Amino acid sequence: MSVPNPDVDAFVSRAKRWRSEIQKLRPILRECGLDEDLKWGKPCYTFEGKNVAIVQPFKEHCALLFFKGALLEDSHRLLRSQGKNTQSALRLEFRSEAEIKKTLVKAYAKQAIAVEKAGLEVDFKAKRELELPAELTQILKNNRKLAKAFHALTPGRQRGYVLHFAGAKQSKTRAARIEKCAPKILAGKGMNDR
Repeated sequence: MSVPNPDVDAFVSRAKRWRSEIQKLRPILRECGLDEDLKWGKPCYTFEGKNVAIVQPFKEHCALLFFKGALLEDSHRLLRSQGKNTQSALRLEFRSEAEIKKTLVKAYAKQAIAVEKAGLEVDFKAKRELELPAELTQILKNNRKLAKAFHALTPGRQRGYVLHFAGAKQSKTRAARIEKCAPKILAGKGMNDR
């Protein structure tokens, strides 16, 4: 069993919601051989330096998200998606400490560790099938420099832009978003990069 991380101890002591649920999850995950760390401001569990799971306190529930949850066998049908654009991460959701069943959490965590040991990767649909909005296709066709910069971005950054552009209902709004983001694209930066 790995040792508790003092940064996570401090996180739990400051937690206003879901404190007992987080305290119940921590030793279960460490017993599985996961190392505990604080990443993105939340308790994160790793195996040989690779992110396996993260605890996420939300308003309505506390979640244990598995980064490669799509590769886990969900025989109990408990894993939930983060949202419609999520392809890899799936989570267990808890609304009370009583809902946390040690054997189930361990079973999912051990599967997640096995996925990491095997070196399995999620086949991201977005890497294969990135459907560009018509406005972006037209602008890239007319601006070779922007097209080159856009296609040089990582698949994740391209996807971030496409989701942002396609999220607009009107064509003129999509075009305006593309024009506004052009300088960042030309600089090789993603939507949220500074």
